[in-house]
Amino acid sequence: MSDAQLPPRPDFRPGSADPRLNRPVRERYPQIRPTSGYGDPRIRHTGPGPGAGTEQEPERSSKLTARLTLALTVVIGQLWGLSVIVNEWMKGNTGTAWWGAGFLVLSFLVVLGLWLLDPKDR
Repeated sequence: MSDAQLPPRPDFRPGSADPRLNRPVRERYPQIRPTSGYGDPRIRHTGPGPGAGTEQEPERSSKLTARLTLALTVVIGQLWGLSVIVNEWMKGNTGTAWWGAGFLVLSFLVVLGLWLLDPKDR
């Protein structure tokens, strides 16, 4: 089919059960003009200024990063310790497994201490 045989396209595509939302965009939002944005006097700032999105408190950020690194190190140690404990338990070395369980409890207390270290940071 050539362009001469096609019916004219509508200005909008209905897609809502609410008829007032099925109007063309320029009827729904008359305040948006072709020059909106660069020529609109109501717009004074184009967006966030320089440095937007960067850390405003680097000391707090470094403290949280250090605390997170310590906590993740302890969690990895706990996972390793758990695998060692399970292996020892399965071999029948229950004494070693109980010492390992003590290690896991101690490492949990270290993470809890890190969490309690600075309550105003939560």
